[in-house]
Amino acid sequence: MERRELEYFLAIAECGSFTAAAQTLRIAQPSLSHAIATLENRLGGRVFHRLPQGVALTPAGEALIEPARQVMRDLSTASESVREVLGLAGGRLDIVAQTTLAVDPLAELVGSFLRAHPKVAVHIADPELGWDVTAAVRAGECELGMVDSTEEVLEDLASMVLPGREIQAVLPASAAPAERAELTPADLAELDWVSTPKGTATREVIEETVGTRGGGPNVMVETAHQAMIVPSVLAGAGATLLPASMAAEAGKQGATIMSLRPRVIRRGVLFWRRGPLSPSAAEFVRLVEELVRRGRGDEAPRE
Repeated sequence: MERRELEYFLAIAECGSFTAAAQTLRIAQPSLSHAIATLENRLGGRVFHRLPQGVALTPAGEALIEPARQVMRDLSTASESVREVLGLAGGRLDIVAQTTLAVDPLAELVGSFLRAHPKVAVHIADPELGWDVTAAVRAGECELGMVDSTEEVLEDLASMVLPGREIQAVLPASAAPAERAELTPADLAELDWVSTPKGTATREVIEETVGTRGGGPNVMVETAHQAMIVPSVLAGAGATLLPASMAAEAGKQGATIMSLRPRVIRRGVLFWRRGPLSPSAAEFVRLVEELVRRGRGDEAPRE
């Protein structure tokens, strides 16, 4: 089984057809078809159902896809390791993270990493659900994952707890309770809410913080678009809960920002598959450990 065959197999699986994969790979479709036929002969069975409108993975293809991704990543890691030994700059860092971690701490971490390693290309994927982040790392699609809850990471993954981030309430300018500096759970239960769907980090924070008072949070606007949350609050649709750094940006746009009593602290987790990391990923993990140690306030136990 050759690298080229696995690369072509993964491209077809991701693109959904031979035609789209050939365009993405910039090769002739007959060459692509021949390579897949050779792969299927080696395996003794078909990896794709040929359909009128594309392809679908066969059970054999489903069984091959995760090992194929890991083989490709291992080959990339080996090449990058050699380049590092030879003193060649470059490489790629793949991170998958929930949106609520994008501003703090991910943007700061990526900035620090690129200042030290400006020729490494960084790619960040952004599924909203925590289990999608975990699945992407387990499948070898990304080397590093970042989720907004310590409960999302599975025991077979190496992980590091990130510094805690305070959660604050973000309200329309006219909705803040009079003469109140902080909001209690009882206050929160009286509010209408703007939230992402169940299973997302923002929704989990709202549900856990408001609790079951009054039957739980009254979500008036539910949107899968994280970017729609703050504009909806500013338009008067309801309140939301965000990390302090994101809340501060909403405050600059005119939202009312209030602290919670008792304080709510959310801790994210950086994690990766056990085993060798690419030099870029290993350096990013080292950088995160160093930044945490140097005074972002919390300890970061590494498993």
